[in-house]
Amino acid sequence: MSHHGHHVHDKHEHQHGQNCGHVAVKHGDHTDYLHDGHLHRPHEGHVDECVVDVGQGNPSDCTPQHACGKHDASHSHGKGCGHEAVPHGDHTDYLVDGHLHHPHGGKHCDDHGKLARA
Repeated sequence: MSHHGHHVHDKHEHQHGQNCGHVAVKHGDHTDYLHDGHLHRPHEGHVDECVVDVGQGNPSDCTPQHACGKHDASHSHGKGCGHEAVPHGDHTDYLVDGHLHHPHGGKHCDDHGKLARA
C-alpha cells in the first residue's frame, strides 16, 4: 500500500523502538529497524517500508576480491542462513559483521559497504 509517496507495511502490530529486539539502522534523517527481511520505519501511526539506497557508502559493485573471514567460504546466504536480510536497492543483501554481503552467483560474496547502525 502507498501512503503519501512511500510504501506502507500493512497490519504491522509490533512497536519498533529502542530495545524492541530488532537491529536499528540509521537511514538518512531517521531510524529504521530490520524485521524479517524488511527495513521498517515507524511513521505517523503506521510503518513504512524502506530500502538501503545504492550509492557511494553502499555500492552494488561486484567485489570478487572481498574476503570477509566471518563465515566459511562455502556458506550460502539465504532464508534461514543466520544473517539478517537487508533490502538494498533492487536486491537483498545479508548483514555480516556490520557490512552488507551480496551472494554473487554462488561464486563469492560482494561487499556492499557498512550498514550505518543507529
